[in-house]
Amino acid sequence: MRNWWREICSLLLPAACAGCGSPGDVLCARCGAALSSGRARRVRPRPEPPGLPPVHACAEYADQVRAVLLAHKERGVLPLAAPLGQALFPAVLAAAGPATGVLQLVPVPSGRAAAGRRGHDPVRRIAHAAAVGLRGAGRMARVLPALRRRRRVSDQAGLSAGERFRNVSGAFVADRAEWPLVGPVVVIDDLITTGASLAEAVRALRAARYGVRGAAVIAAPRETEGWCTWW
Repeated sequence: MRNWWREICSLLLPAACAGCGSPGDVLCARCGAALSSGRARRVRPRPEPPGLPPVHACAEYADQVRAVLLAHKERGVLPLAAPLGQALFPAVLAAAGPATGVLQLVPVPSGRAAAGRRGHDPVRRIAHAAAVGLRGAGRMARVLPALRRRRRVSDQAGLSAGERFRNVSGAFVADRAEWPLVGPVVVIDDLITTGASLAEAVRALRAARYGVRGAAVIAAPRETEGWCTWW
């Protein structure tokens, strides 16, 4: 019901760019360009959590990009899922590398409380938009929601890298019996900071014998954040 109401409101209310607030479309051309550079970079948090696969990102988590991601995640601006999925394309393809077959996009799942508060699971929504776009571009892909949370975790805000890693350790589980593997796996998230959640997601997938090629995110902070180095 909440998602339906948001969709109706997005059609009836005047639109403003989620990145800069200018009137017009929900994402203006300038902010769209900042979000989607058309190329992916390898990023690596410092310190790097154990088990983290190669991670690729397409934008810096700052300014308009940060505003757009927060608008989609926290304010439920659902039309942003399509451009966010489009922005994810280069990172997904870079993470998959030369692998053939149907790409399996595995989103890092939101907690039940967070999804209930937001009214949607933002990463899963972005992953579906990315899969639709990839298929339209001739690259077969599907969303494989193989991960679920098996315990609650504390809010990660304000925690150090080590505290975040310990907070999410053992929090995810994957069910290969319910979600059989039919192609190369790329783990999806909206952004990377310390890499703790991505590392835990990969641990759970590998424990269930999924072959993970890498991870793809839309954005990562620069080295000045003290978390992530752009290569």
